[in-house]
Amino acid sequence: MIITVDFVKENAWPELIPELRTVFESSNLISQNAHSQWDAINVLTILHTIIRPFQYFQNPKVPREPVPAQLESIAEILLVPLVVTLHHNVEKALSFQYKIQFDLEQVLLMICKCVYFSVKSYMPAALSAILPSFCQDLFQILNSLNLECASPDDGYLLRLKTAKRSLYIFRALVTRHQKHVNKLLPNIFNCAFKLSKQSANIDKLDFPSERIVSLAFDVISHILETGPGWRLVSPHFSSILDSAIFPALIMNSKDVSEWEEDAEEYMRKNLPSELEEISGWAEDLFTARKSAINLLGVIAMSKGPPVVSVSSKRKKGIKANGKERHSSVGELLVIPFLSKFPLPFDGPQALPKTVHDYYGALMAYGGLHDFLIERNPEYTCTLLRNRVLPLYSLSLCSPYLVATANWILGELASCLPEEMNTDIYSSLTKTLSLPDLEDISCYPVRASAVGAIAALLENDYVPSDWQSLLQVLVERVTTTDENESSLIFLLLGNVVDAGKDNIAIHIPFVVSRIADTISKQLPPAPDPWPQVVERGFSALAAMVQTWDESSDEFKEHENSRWRSGCATIAKTFSSLLQQAWIMPIQQKETATTSASPPPSCVDDASALLGFVMRLIVTIDEAAELKIPELLAVWSVLIAEWHAWEEMEDLSIFNCIQEAIDLHRRYDSANFFMRKLPSQGPSHNSTRSIIEGVAAFVRDAITAYPSAIRRACSCVHLLLYTPRFSLETEDVKRSMAASFSEAAFSRFREICNKPCGLSKPLLLVISSCYISYPNIIEQVLEKHEDKGFMIWAHALANVSSSTSEHGLSSESEIKLAVISLAKVVERLLEMSPDGGNATLHECFRSLMEACIHLKEVQDEASDGVENAEEEEEASDEDTDDEEDDDIDDEDSEDDEREETEEEFLSRYAEVAKGLDGEIVAEGDAEEDEVQELELGVLDEVNIQELVVSLIKKHRYSLAQTQIFPPDLVQRILEVFPDYVSLFHA
Repeated sequence: MIITVDFVKENAWPELIPELRTVFESSNLISQNAHSQWDAINVLTILHTIIRPFQYFQNPKVPREPVPAQLESIAEILLVPLVVTLHHNVEKALSFQYKIQFDLEQVLLMICKCVYFSVKSYMPAALSAILPSFCQDLFQILNSLNLECASPDDGYLLRLKTAKRSLYIFRALVTRHQKHVNKLLPNIFNCAFKLSKQSANIDKLDFPSERIVSLAFDVISHILETGPGWRLVSPHFSSILDSAIFPALIMNSKDVSEWEEDAEEYMRKNLPSELEEISGWAEDLFTARKSAINLLGVIAMSKGPPVVSVSSKRKKGIKANGKERHSSVGELLVIPFLSKFPLPFDGPQALPKTVHDYYGALMAYGGLHDFLIERNPEYTCTLLRNRVLPLYSLSLCSPYLVATANWILGELASCLPEEMNTDIYSSLTKTLSLPDLEDISCYPVRASAVGAIAALLENDYVPSDWQSLLQVLVERVTTTDENESSLIFLLLGNVVDAGKDNIAIHIPFVVSRIADTISKQLPPAPDPWPQVVERGFSALAAMVQTWDESSDEFKEHENSRWRSGCATIAKTFSSLLQQAWIMPIQQKETATTSASPPPSCVDDASALLGFVMRLIVTIDEAAELKIPELLAVWSVLIAEWHAWEEMEDLSIFNCIQEAIDLHRRYDSANFFMRKLPSQGPSHNSTRSIIEGVAAFVRDAITAYPSAIRRACSCVHLLLYTPRFSLETEDVKRSMAASFSEAAFSRFREICNKPCGLSKPLLLVISSCYISYPNIIEQVLEKHEDKGFMIWAHALANVSSSTSEHGLSSESEIKLAVISLAKVVERLLEMSPDGGNATLHECFRSLMEACIHLKEVQDEASDGVENAEEEEEASDEDTDDEEDDDIDDEDSEDDEREETEEEFLSRYAEVAKGLDGEIVAEGDAEEDEVQELELGVLDEVNIQELVVSLIKKHRYSLAQTQIFPPDLVQRILEVFPDYVSLFHA
């Protein structure tokens, strides 16, 4: 039997259910007359396939979606009879004390998976009736586990998987279906608590067993977040903390071995940082320690008994003016419990148990972010000064503790008091340079310091002394190994982004040191660049952006220093790019393989190259900095760009604009247009720089929406800004043909979709048509029958005053008018009698676009005055907004928590709003008015063009009755001088 997703269609159910019921009854799951145990596995596989789609809500637009009829049928007819047999199978499986029955364990696992998918989102009525007995069977399975003595064979691994799925079921029941399991909560808690206490032997557990302990902590957390659950669990807080949570937090032998053997894995599991993206199998990071820390945070946030705080002295006969406040369990229990563990002694005499216990206490502090953020700053300050910062002053403190202390400072970044700024940054920068000990690597210490500083900057907790931080980072990046340099490059990007003007003056020095480090790590071509080089280029790109955005005050008052810095940065970037791109090609004669530079970091390298070109003021400087040679390699690299899905191309488009601008200003030798030997993989061909750029732009037209918009803007630049000679006219003609073909193909793909990408694509074809009308018409007709008429009709629509995604900027309207004028002439040639409906559409849109252009130009002339008035008004509104903000802050305490019903209703409304409105990426840019750079087309006098067209074809236009009265009236209102053109 083959089961497909079509089973969800309701009209298939009347026939499907009886067939499945027959198959189930013939298996040995329900009937004892089955042929073999494999029949059971096959049956459960079918059921698993059917139920799996129901783990998600089928209709998120309904606040409380009822159980789908299909799932109710599955549960009643297929699932419940199987679950009833679970008790017999559990008893049978547990009766084999010394040998695991593989097939039987597989049956138990499959049944639990099917139940989990059924209850993850819904609760079928038939299944709710048998929940108590089903949960009792799960308790039996979980209580039978002895994780410390878990067998490595496949059968026991299946038992652990069944236990894991059982805990998933309990978590879903507690979270989604509390009313059905309220009476079962004590047993669920006791079962989970028993498993969590096996954390005392966590160093002896393998990963599947540790995952069971982790899930047990998660189940307790979910129970605690319910009202009945809190009343059930709260009496056991002390016991949970002492016998389950803290044993999972203290340092163990597994930590020591992982620290030495795989420091990166140790960091990901125990000291995670948002600085680096987590890769690999995510479940490997769900450790018992993480779940214990999460549970500790939930316990700490729980409310304790009420406390009355009296705000004024009580007077005789007057009722006390105080209000009831609930202290938290964090204040009453967690912090006092952790305070029992003393700081280790300074020196080698520190006892291992003291170090291990304090490691656990530090881990616990790292999980108290939500608790501490609700305390006053003095509370957090006292805690850190007494329990964390003293570790940095110990001469021989354990690296395990220092690394954890670093991590704590990063975790608590959003609630650190400002008065501790100097102490915190001093401590972290000190550990950035901590050398390895004789028998212990200190890499995790340094890496955790990097992560902590990044977290502080992310939360706007910036250092008071930027220069000292930069000096340490630059020194470390030039003296550490590849992994640490890679991390520091990431941090440097964050530092320059956060520091802005505070560090701008130091950027030229930092850039030189970073480039020197990168140059030593560059591999021989064509090997791909290592991560450290890629991150180094990324850091340089961030620095050049910060340098560009440095304040006018710095540029004005430190003008000579700023200009000197620009020159230094430009020379450094040019030298680095030459080493990365040109030197491998110059050495290719002695190379045994291709010496082409790899397509690594093209986006960041483009940012550096664009910066260099922007600073050039003479053609001699361009030659000195090897700009023609660099552009030649770069144009080949971008022509073979295939990373569109990564959205890393913005710097390339910016660099294209800089290259064209440089060509327009100083390219007297016309190197931008000259044919050069290929500097890339295709060594036998010749291609100009502009052809390589055009290849990139052509491919971008078929990429994702944002790239399409940028590419369309570049088309106009490439066609009308460069200086094309008679020798290079073929290049322009070829570019126009390829651009129009790509744009028309993409337009036909999306023309029926509700998005605003059609306009830029149609305007690309317009640009091409203006230069080569006959060639472009042939391209369109070759692509599709009547392709020219299709484009003309679409252009008329987008240029119409009634278009939803119409023309917005002055340059767009100009381009449309020029191209429509040519189209009208062509249509008059094709149909002199005016019988072509597209001719009428194009002429009307042409005149409406003229009117629109005049209106936009008039608005622009008034824009300066309006802007000044709005600025004055906004200054007045700012004070009012500040007052409103104060009022909002005062009223925050009065806001009530959102109820479950309100939450579900709100998200249902969001789902309804999204229904049928798939917003394409990049469509947000549609509302922005984008001015196109039209080059020589900007010099065209639009009114003269239109008047000339009407005069030239006045008789033909009149014969076609193309002047409707309403359009004529609108034209004359805007252009009174046109009255003679329309005189009867």
